[in-house]
Amino acid sequence: MPMTQADLEASLREAFPDAQIAIEDLAGDGDHYRARIVSDAFKGLPRVRQHQLVYAALKGKMGGELHALALETSVPG
Repeated sequence: MPMTQADLEASLREAFPDAQIAIEDLAGDGDHYRARIVSDAFKGLPRVRQHQLVYAALKGKMGGELHALALETSVPG
């Protein structure tokens, strides 16, 4: 069963409570999303590590409930 946009956002907000998060359903199927996350948690980290933190926050749901996630991560400012 696909992951809902609300469930995706809840998982991300739990991991990044300070973040500005915008999620877009790219295909209208609940299986392909774009997430833009702006958080202090990413400060000083290379983009690869930022994305690893996001995948860790999804607790193994990538490739199962969530098929595709285009990520844009950054720090405030």
